[in-house]
Amino acid sequence: MAPGGSLVHFGGIRVENSASATASHALTALESRFARAQSNLNPSRRKLLRMILENPEDTYYLSSRELAKHYQVDAATIVRTIQVLGYRKFAEFVADLRTHFVTRITPYTVLKAASKEKRTVADRIRHNMELDLRNLQALQSTVDPVRLVALSKQVKRARRVLVVGIDLAAALSWYLAYGLMTLGFAADAPTGSTGNVQRRVRTLNSKDLLIAISFGQCLRDTVEAAQRAKKQGVPTFGITDNETTPIARICDNSCFASVASPAFVGSYVAPLSLLGAILMACAHTQTARALKLLRRSEEEDRADHRWYQSTNSGARQAHE
Repeated sequence: MAPGGSLVHFGGIRVENSASATASHALTALESRFARAQSNLNPSRRKLLRMILENPEDTYYLSSRELAKHYQVDAATIVRTIQVLGYRKFAEFVADLRTHFVTRITPYTVLKAASKEKRTVADRIRHNMELDLRNLQALQSTVDPVRLVALSKQVKRARRVLVVGIDLAAALSWYLAYGLMTLGFAADAPTGSTGNVQRRVRTLNSKDLLIAISFGQCLRDTVEAAQRAKKQGVPTFGITDNETTPIARICDNSCFASVASPAFVGSYVAPLSLLGAILMACAHTQTARALKLLRRSEEEDRADHRWYQSTNSGARQAHE
């Protein structure tokens, strides 16, 4: 424990209470509000909030009336309790509860939560797509173009760009690295073992850039890659889902895209859109260079017959 730190218990979570502490489990916005409001909550309301915090997968999708019914209290109790936490509307509380849930989820808890909703399979499919759209709309309303332009300038200055994403996020890291390579940047998305990722990070210095992609609790290998890069003086940029994740806390700058979904694999619709916006910024901060490279690629692809053409199509064109 850090010097001068103390331990507090709430919501089933044991954390350091110290401004200088860097606990492995960072508080979500909802947990922070609960911690600050302890003295203003009576025992029954503290118990109610602990149960909600400990079981967000059971409650994050409920209305105020449904939440009251779930915990066998009246709706007014729910409203008054969240007002003590500083929320003006139930929707604000639910938004933080969803974020709290997302930062604690595993594939099991996601599927368990989804299974408790009374929906047909067809309804589940539609609901999944509705949340994909909601995540995309949230990104559209919150993304900061200035930050993306600044990132594109960092990419332009960097000697090398290392994009780290593990497991499912490996698809995102590969997509971004491939797009950057197409634009002529020395970008790489290492795959394989922990050792392979860490050895690549060890070769970086202040002239390079590390982009770390991870969400929710964040994967250890990705977090440790960002930590090592920081120690080596490497500029770091995070792509994650909110400002409380380990990646957001470690990296110099970050952008956020929600992966909230009833699907146990999460939703990468918004992160993919964010990566597309980053590539767009990188292309248009040096348009002439990008066009030159893409024109050369197009000529080589045509010469190498990269694109498929059916035999019948070729014969028809020759006949014409």
